Amino acid sequence: MSRPPSLALPPRTRAGRLETDRGAFSALDCTPPAGVPHAGTVLLVPGFIGSKEDFLPLLRPLSEAGYRAVAVDGRGQYETPGPADEKAYAQHELAADVRAQTTALDEAPGAPVHLLGHSMGALTARAAVLAAAAACPWASLTLMGSGPAAVQPEQQKRVRLLVEWLPVLGKEILWQEMQKSPRSEQAAAELPADVAEFLHRRWLNTVPEQLTTTGRRLLTEPDRVAELAAVPIPKLVLSGSDDYAWPVPWQDSMATRLAADRTIIEGADHSPNVECPTETARALIAFWQRVSARKRTPGTPSRLPV
Repeated sequence: MSRPPSLALPPRTRAGRLETDRGAFSALDCTPPAGVPHAGTVLLVPGFIGSKEDFLPLLRPLSEAGYRAVAVDGRGQYETPGPADEKAYAQHELAADVRAQTTALDEAPGAPVHLLGHSMGALTARAAVLAAAAACPWASLTLMGSGPAAVQPEQQKRVRLLVEWLPVLGKEILWQEMQKSPRSEQAAAELPADVAEFLHRRWLNTVPEQLTTTGRRLLTEPDRVAELAAVPIPKLVLSGSDDYAWPVPWQDSMATRLAADRTIIEGADHSPNVECPTETARALIAFWQRVSARKRTPGTPSRLPV
């Protein structure tokens, strides 16, 4: 899971609800400073056991570059309610939520809206783009810390244990067990107390059916890269240099198959958004600027220069 280094809201960030025709979603909405030209809007979709706070370190640099950055809690995640019904968290339902969130941003006609999904959120964003197909409303798609299909075998073991034991142990006991892994113990020792408490609260607030349904998807997601490659939208595959969920060579191959831009953030693993936010924001901004430049220059090849 992503662990934000701080919970402080950046300047010009409003915590509230994004009202859509599929319900209200808890959101953080960060706008550019006065006098900075509006370059577009970015919708940020969090991953498994994640939330909008995973993008806190990116909000300020993205907004200062002219982008309105909107991070959401998905259905059943943290501060967005959801039913105790696994059917509500089917991939097509979550993808439809992303489309509704995009519409609710209420941007001016023709204003670019860039879609970014992290980890499990990237699989949802991919499904949203595939469902929209020719009527795709997004100016670009970024897949961050995600891969072509299910997570790698070692990570599958961890996710399978969570899915199997959550209904048996309950969230509190399972949380305590999860904190005993070497990775979790090291991360907890480095976190401020308020962030550690937030991670616990987020876990407890997330709907169990959301966790089990999306967890199973991480184990069974099919390879849909060929389908996505056929959608004419600029794409970026971005990851840390040591991603433990989807190995870097898998993401390299996916980028090639998608004819996508590829960025590797040195020193980051699965969550470059919180591990190396400055470098990650710089790479995202450069990509979106290239997308805008390409739009102004018809006939540019689909793969943008790195």
